[in-house]
Amino acid sequence: MAQKKAALACSVCGNRNYQMTPTQMGQSTRLEIKKFCKNCNQHTVHKQTK
Repeated sequence: MAQKKAALACSVCGNRNYQMTPTQMGQSTRLEIKKFCKNCNQHTVHKQTK
């Protein structure tokens, strides 16, 4: 069975830089991680998208 993937989008520029496999699919809140965005050239908050 294939695993579902979720993309992480930068909250500043909206670019989808990272992909991950979420561990809890039934989670009601979206994941927010501070990661490096190569377009903004700084560490920004990335939010989970569909």
